[in-house]
This record gives sequence, structure tokens and C-alpha cells, in this order.
Amino acid sequence: MNNDPALPLLRFLQLFRSVADTEQALIREHLQAREVKAGEVLLHTGDKAREYFFIARGVLKITTTNEKGNSVTQFFLKENQFCTILNSFLKNVPAHESIVAACDTELLVFSKSKLLALYKKLPWLAELIGSISQQTLLDKIQLRNAYMGEDATTRYKKFITRQSDVALRVPLSDVASYLGITQQSLSRIRKNIR
Repeated sequence: MNNDPALPLLRFLQLFRSVADTEQALIREHLQAREVKAGEVLLHTGDKAREYFFIARGVLKITTTNEKGNSVTQFFLKENQFCTILNSFLKNVPAHESIVAACDTELLVFSKSKLLALYKKLPWLAELIGSISQQTLLDKIQLRNAYMGEDATTRYKKFITRQSDVALRVPLSDVASYLGITQQSLSRIRKNIR
């Protein structure tokens, strides 16, 4: 990470509004930089979400467990996106999902208590992060729905077109899981479209 780990978040927030130096200093005081390795679990299913992540570099995945007990990738989140299990974070209930690093990732982390304290000092931030998170959720669902009803080859072609930056950084097993196909089928599809 660079000398000012908060810089990616501050730059991102400045896309939406001007952030005064005093506000930037407050934001810096309330967050922590963390580097995580591929496969590291940030939130386990059944635990309560107590952290709010901003992805400075890398990819996180949201996973669930299917009826057979296998982990299934539901969504990928990348740079300049916030990530938590919102229902768990807001309502203090156990999460039905897990958050896992899909590749080595650099995060800026707000603990729940620090984020709520920051919101009291900067009320505009609560509104801004809330609306950004809402839009991210809608975008994730819309993207996921774009793959529905398509055959496996079409789903993969759409994925590498729409999410090529993710495809280049995450394991093929995650891509197969996300697209709802077996790794063997994905290997066959990749051979056939070259």
C-alpha cells in the first residue's frame, strides 16, 4: 500500500462531492488498512457482519452454501466498491453469506462502531455510502440476472466480456461456481471458444 492507504477511498468519495481536509482527516482516523491473501475469509456464514470494507485493490467474493454443503460464488466485488453483508451489518443478525478474498486484496476497513461514530460527525457520509451501496446491490443483481436463462457457453462469453477484469484475477473454480457450471464444463467451453 502507498504512504496514504486512505487515498483510494478519498479519491472515490471526491467523485461524488468535495471532501474538506478536516473531513479527510476524520475519515483516516476511523479506518484501518488491511491486506488479505486469496482464500482468506473475512466473514463466515452465521457470524454477524461487524466490518464495512472498501476495496482499494483486488476482488472479494460473496458466497453461500448450497443444499449439498458446497460453497457457491454469488457475486464478485472489485476496486472502488464497498462490501459487507448489509442485512447482517445493519440489523445485527447472523449473515447467510460469507465474504472471501478471491485474490490478494487491499482493503480499507471500518469497524461498525467506528463507522457509526464517523456518521455522527459526517452525516453526509452515511447518506453517500448508503446510496452507493444500494446502487452496487442493484448493479450486482442486474449483472447476475444477465446470465440467467443462457446456456453455459453464452454465460461464460458474457462474463469474460462484462467482467474481464475479474476473470483475469480469480480462480477458474470461482468463475465456474459463479456461472453455475462445473469446472470440467468450463474447461471444455474455454477450449472450444479459442
